[in-house]
Amino acid sequence: MTKASPLIVFSDLDGTLLDHATYAWDAARPALDALRERDIPLILASSKTAAEMGGLRAEMGFAHCPAIVENGAGLLEPEGAGASGDDGSDHQRLIAALDSLPADLRTHYSGFSDWGVDEVAARTGLPRDAAAKAAERRFSEPGLWSGDEGGRRKFEALLAEKGVTARQGGRYLTLSFGATKASRMAEIAERYGGGDLLPRLVALGDAPNDIEMLEAADLGIVVANPQGAALPELAGEAEGRIRRTSKPGPDGWNESVLRILEEIARDGENRT
Repeated sequence: MTKASPLIVFSDLDGTLLDHATYAWDAARPALDALRERDIPLILASSKTAAEMGGLRAEMGFAHCPAIVENGAGLLEPEGAGASGDDGSDHQRLIAALDSLPADLRTHYSGFSDWGVDEVAARTGLPRDAAAKAAERRFSEPGLWSGDEGGRRKFEALLAEKGVTARQGGRYLTLSFGATKASRMAEIAERYGGGDLLPRLVALGDAPNDIEMLEAADLGIVVANPQGAALPELAGEAEGRIRRTSKPGPDGWNESVLRILEEIARDGENRT
Protein backbone atom coordinates (compact mmCIF):
# COMPACT_ATOMS: atom_id res chain seq x y z
CA MET A 1 0.00 0.00 0.00
CA THR A 2 1.32 3.47 -0.93
CA LYS A 3 2.04 5.77 2.01
CA ALA A 4 0.06 9.02 1.88
CA SER A 5 2.15 12.12 1.23
CA PRO A 6 1.24 15.84 1.43
CA LEU A 7 3.62 16.67 -1.45
CA ILE A 8 4.80 14.90 -4.61
CA VAL A 9 7.52 16.12 -6.96
CA PHE A 10 7.28 15.15 -10.63
CA SER A 11 10.32 15.77 -12.78
CA ASP A 12 11.37 15.53 -16.38
CA LEU A 13 14.92 14.23 -16.88
CA ASP A 14 16.89 15.39 -19.96
CA GLY A 15 17.62 19.10 -19.70
CA THR A 16 15.80 19.31 -16.36
CA LEU A 17 17.15 16.97 -13.67
CA LEU A 18 19.86 15.70 -16.03
CA ASP A 19 22.37 18.01 -17.68
CA HIS A 20 21.52 18.45 -21.36
CA ALA A 21 25.03 17.60 -22.57
CA THR A 22 26.48 15.21 -19.96
CA TYR A 23 23.32 13.60 -18.49
CA ALA A 24 24.86 14.16 -15.03
CA TRP A 25 22.65 14.96 -12.03
CA ASP A 26 25.29 15.54 -9.33
CA ALA A 27 24.37 19.22 -8.95
CA ALA A 28 20.92 18.17 -7.73
CA ARG A 29 22.17 15.91 -4.91
CA PRO A 30 21.36 18.36 -2.06
CA ALA A 31 17.72 18.64 -3.12
CA LEU A 32 17.41 14.91 -3.80
CA ASP A 33 18.81 14.19 -0.32
CA ALA A 34 16.34 16.66 1.18
CA LEU A 35 13.38 14.96 -0.53
CA ARG A 36 14.47 11.54 0.73
CA GLU A 37 14.99 12.84 4.27
CA ARG A 38 11.44 14.22 4.27
CA ASP A 39 10.00 11.07 2.68
CA ILE A 40 8.64 13.09 -0.25
CA PRO A 41 8.08 10.99 -3.39
CA LEU A 42 10.00 11.93 -6.54
CA ILE A 43 8.27 10.70 -9.68
CA LEU A 44 10.58 10.74 -12.67
CA ALA A 45 8.67 11.55 -15.87
CA SER A 46 10.57 11.17 -19.11
CA SER A 47 10.65 9.97 -22.68
CA LYS A 48 13.18 7.39 -21.47
CA THR A 49 12.32 3.69 -21.34
CA ALA A 50 11.72 1.58 -18.25
CA ALA A 51 15.07 -0.12 -18.91
CA GLU A 52 16.81 3.26 -18.72
CA MET A 53 14.89 4.69 -15.80
CA GLY A 54 14.98 1.72 -13.44
CA GLY A 55 18.68 2.04 -12.71
CA LEU A 56 18.65 5.82 -12.65
CA ARG A 57 15.72 5.88 -10.23
CA ALA A 58 17.55 3.48 -7.91
CA GLU A 59 20.78 5.50 -8.05
CA MET A 60 18.88 8.60 -6.97
CA GLY A 61 17.31 6.68 -4.10
CA PHE A 62 13.69 6.60 -5.27
CA ALA A 63 13.23 2.98 -6.35
CA HIS A 64 10.20 2.84 -4.05
CA CYS A 65 8.36 5.36 -6.26
CA PRO A 66 6.62 4.73 -9.58
CA ALA A 67 8.01 6.45 -12.68
CA ILE A 68 6.37 7.78 -15.83
CA VAL A 69 8.14 6.33 -18.87
CA GLU A 70 8.14 7.07 -22.59
CA ASN A 71 6.44 10.47 -22.20
CA GLY A 72 3.51 9.05 -20.25
CA ALA A 73 2.78 6.19 -22.63
CA GLY A 74 3.72 3.73 -19.87
CA LEU A 75 4.43 3.37 -16.15
CA LEU A 76 7.34 1.76 -14.32
CA GLU A 77 6.02 0.45 -11.03
CA PRO A 78 8.05 0.70 -7.79
CA GLU A 79 10.85 -1.82 -7.40
CA GLY A 80 9.49 -5.10 -6.09
CA ALA A 81 5.93 -4.39 -7.23
CA GLY A 82 6.17 -6.99 -10.00
CA ALA A 83 6.35 -6.79 -13.78
CA SER A 84 4.00 -4.53 -15.70
CA GLY A 85 3.07 -7.36 -18.07
CA ASP A 86 3.42 -5.31 -21.24
CA ASP A 87 4.57 -7.27 -24.28
CA GLY A 88 5.68 -4.44 -26.55
CA SER A 89 2.55 -4.71 -28.70
CA ASP A 90 1.88 -0.96 -28.43
CA HIS A 91 5.24 -0.24 -30.00
CA GLN A 92 4.66 -2.78 -32.75
CA ARG A 93 1.34 -1.16 -33.63
CA LEU A 94 2.99 2.25 -33.56
CA ILE A 95 5.70 1.25 -36.04
CA ALA A 96 3.06 -0.36 -38.28
CA ALA A 97 1.11 2.92 -38.32
CA LEU A 98 4.27 4.86 -39.10
CA ASP A 99 5.27 2.54 -41.93
CA SER A 100 1.80 2.79 -43.47
CA LEU A 101 2.28 6.51 -44.23
CA PRO A 102 3.06 7.73 -47.74
CA ALA A 103 6.75 7.28 -48.54
CA ASP A 104 7.34 10.99 -49.11
CA LEU A 105 6.38 11.61 -45.47
CA ARG A 106 7.78 8.46 -43.87
CA THR A 107 11.22 9.13 -45.32
CA HIS A 108 11.46 12.42 -43.39
CA TYR A 109 10.95 10.78 -39.99
CA SER A 110 13.89 8.84 -38.62
CA GLY A 111 13.38 7.10 -35.26
CA PHE A 112 15.20 4.88 -32.81
CA SER A 113 13.85 1.76 -34.52
CA ASP A 114 15.30 2.96 -37.83
CA TRP A 115 18.73 3.66 -36.35
CA GLY A 116 19.66 0.57 -34.38
CA VAL A 117 21.77 0.61 -31.21
CA ASP A 118 25.02 1.92 -32.71
CA GLU A 119 23.33 4.90 -34.34
CA VAL A 120 21.28 5.61 -31.20
CA ALA A 121 24.59 5.74 -29.32
CA ALA A 122 26.16 8.05 -31.91
CA ARG A 123 23.20 10.43 -32.05
CA THR A 124 22.55 10.62 -28.31
CA GLY A 125 26.14 10.48 -27.08
CA LEU A 126 25.22 7.57 -24.79
CA PRO A 127 27.57 4.62 -24.21
CA ARG A 128 26.48 1.60 -26.22
CA ASP A 129 25.04 -0.29 -23.24
CA ALA A 130 22.96 2.76 -22.27
CA ALA A 131 21.88 3.23 -25.89
CA ALA A 132 20.68 -0.38 -25.97
CA LYS A 133 18.38 0.38 -23.04
CA ALA A 134 17.15 3.54 -24.76
CA ALA A 135 16.25 1.43 -27.79
CA GLU A 136 14.07 -0.94 -25.71
CA ARG A 137 10.85 0.83 -26.68
CA ARG A 138 7.56 -0.57 -25.38
CA PHE A 139 5.10 2.27 -25.85
CA SER A 140 6.60 5.04 -28.00
CA GLU A 141 9.04 5.98 -30.77
CA PRO A 142 11.29 9.06 -30.49
CA GLY A 143 12.87 10.42 -33.63
CA LEU A 144 13.75 13.42 -35.77
CA TRP A 145 11.75 15.17 -38.47
CA SER A 146 13.88 16.35 -41.40
CA GLY A 147 11.19 17.77 -43.69
CA ASP A 148 9.53 21.18 -43.77
CA GLU A 149 6.81 22.40 -41.42
CA GLY A 150 4.03 21.83 -43.92
CA GLY A 151 5.07 18.22 -44.34
CA ARG A 152 5.30 17.79 -40.59
CA ARG A 153 1.75 19.04 -40.10
CA LYS A 154 0.52 16.55 -42.69
CA PHE A 155 2.63 13.80 -41.12
CA GLU A 156 1.15 14.45 -37.69
CA ALA A 157 -2.41 14.75 -39.03
CA LEU A 158 -2.24 11.38 -40.79
CA LEU A 159 -0.84 9.75 -37.67
CA ALA A 160 -3.60 11.33 -35.57
CA GLU A 161 -6.16 9.57 -37.79
CA LYS A 162 -4.54 6.32 -36.64
CA GLY A 163 -4.70 7.32 -32.95
CA VAL A 164 -1.04 8.34 -32.76
CA THR A 165 0.02 11.57 -31.05
CA ALA A 166 3.28 13.43 -31.76
CA ARG A 167 4.93 15.44 -28.98
CA GLN A 168 8.04 17.56 -29.34
CA GLY A 169 10.54 17.19 -26.50
CA GLY A 170 13.87 18.87 -25.92
CA ARG A 171 15.51 16.73 -28.61
CA TYR A 172 13.02 14.41 -30.25
CA LEU A 173 9.56 14.27 -31.79
CA THR A 174 8.05 11.32 -29.93
CA LEU A 175 5.14 9.27 -31.24
CA SER A 176 2.81 7.31 -28.97
CA PHE A 177 -0.75 6.21 -28.26
CA GLY A 178 -2.84 7.86 -25.58
CA ALA A 179 -1.62 8.82 -22.13
CA THR A 180 0.54 11.85 -21.32
CA LYS A 181 2.79 12.88 -18.46
CA ALA A 182 -0.07 15.04 -17.13
CA SER A 183 -2.66 12.24 -17.15
CA ARG A 184 -0.21 9.89 -15.44
CA MET A 185 0.52 12.58 -12.86
CA ALA A 186 -3.15 12.67 -11.83
CA GLU A 187 -3.26 8.86 -11.73
CA ILE A 188 -0.22 8.67 -9.44
CA ALA A 189 -1.44 11.50 -7.18
CA GLU A 190 -4.48 9.40 -6.28
CA ARG A 191 -2.17 6.68 -4.97
CA TYR A 192 -0.62 9.08 -2.46
CA GLY A 193 -3.83 10.77 -1.36
CA GLY A 194 -5.07 10.44 2.21
CA GLY A 195 -8.84 10.09 2.40
CA ASP A 196 -10.43 12.84 0.33
CA LEU A 197 -7.25 14.91 0.33
CA LEU A 198 -4.87 14.82 -2.63
CA PRO A 199 -1.23 15.84 -2.19
CA ARG A 200 0.17 19.11 -3.48
CA LEU A 201 1.84 18.50 -6.84
CA VAL A 202 5.07 20.15 -7.97
CA ALA A 203 6.28 19.57 -11.52
CA LEU A 204 9.57 20.53 -13.18
CA GLY A 205 10.32 20.46 -16.90
CA ASP A 206 11.99 22.31 -19.74
CA ALA A 207 10.42 21.27 -23.05
CA PRO A 208 7.11 21.50 -24.97
CA ASN A 209 6.17 17.95 -23.97
CA ASP A 210 6.28 19.08 -20.31
CA ILE A 211 3.77 21.93 -20.71
CA GLU A 212 0.65 19.93 -19.83
CA MET A 213 2.36 18.52 -16.73
CA LEU A 214 3.60 21.97 -15.65
CA GLU A 215 0.18 23.56 -16.09
CA ALA A 216 -1.63 20.71 -14.32
CA ALA A 217 0.56 20.94 -11.20
CA ASP A 218 -0.17 23.10 -8.19
CA LEU A 219 3.27 24.61 -8.79
CA GLY A 220 5.19 24.26 -12.04
CA ILE A 221 8.87 25.07 -12.52
CA VAL A 222 10.20 25.75 -16.02
CA VAL A 223 13.88 24.86 -15.88
CA ALA A 224 16.06 27.00 -18.14
CA ASN A 225 17.45 25.15 -21.16
CA PRO A 226 19.85 27.28 -23.23
CA GLN A 227 19.97 24.52 -25.86
CA GLY A 228 16.32 24.93 -26.85
CA ALA A 229 13.79 27.64 -27.57
CA ALA A 230 12.23 29.15 -24.43
CA LEU A 231 8.72 27.95 -23.64
CA PRO A 232 5.97 30.55 -24.16
CA GLU A 233 4.20 32.03 -21.16
CA LEU A 234 2.14 29.25 -19.61
CA ALA A 235 -1.30 29.24 -18.02
CA GLY A 236 -0.92 30.28 -14.39
CA GLU A 237 2.47 31.90 -14.86
CA ALA A 238 1.20 35.47 -14.45
CA GLU A 239 -0.34 34.47 -11.10
CA GLY A 240 2.91 32.90 -9.89
CA ARG A 241 1.68 29.31 -10.09
CA ILE A 242 4.42 28.65 -12.62
CA ARG A 243 7.95 29.91 -12.12
CA ARG A 244 11.15 29.88 -14.17
CA THR A 245 14.71 29.17 -13.10
CA SER A 246 17.65 31.32 -14.10
CA LYS A 247 20.09 28.42 -13.85
CA PRO A 248 19.84 25.52 -16.32
CA GLY A 249 19.46 21.79 -15.76
CA PRO A 250 20.24 20.20 -12.40
CA ASP A 251 21.62 23.46 -10.95
CA GLY A 252 18.28 25.19 -11.53
CA TRP A 253 16.39 22.07 -10.41
CA ASN A 254 18.34 21.88 -7.16
CA GLU A 255 17.90 25.55 -6.33
CA SER A 256 14.15 25.48 -7.04
CA VAL A 257 13.36 22.32 -5.07
CA LEU A 258 15.33 23.52 -2.04
CA ARG A 259 13.50 26.86 -2.19
CA ILE A 260 10.13 25.09 -2.33
CA LEU A 261 11.00 22.96 0.69
CA GLU A 262 12.08 26.08 2.59
CA GLU A 263 8.79 27.80 1.72
CA ILE A 264 6.79 24.79 2.91
CA ALA A 265 8.73 24.68 6.18
CA ARG A 266 8.22 28.41 6.71
CA ASP A 267 4.50 28.13 6.02
CA GLY A 268 4.28 25.33 8.56
CA GLU A 269 6.01 27.44 11.19
CA ASN A 270 3.67 30.35 10.54
CA ARG A 271 0.65 28.13 11.16
CA THR A 272 1.92 27.04 14.58
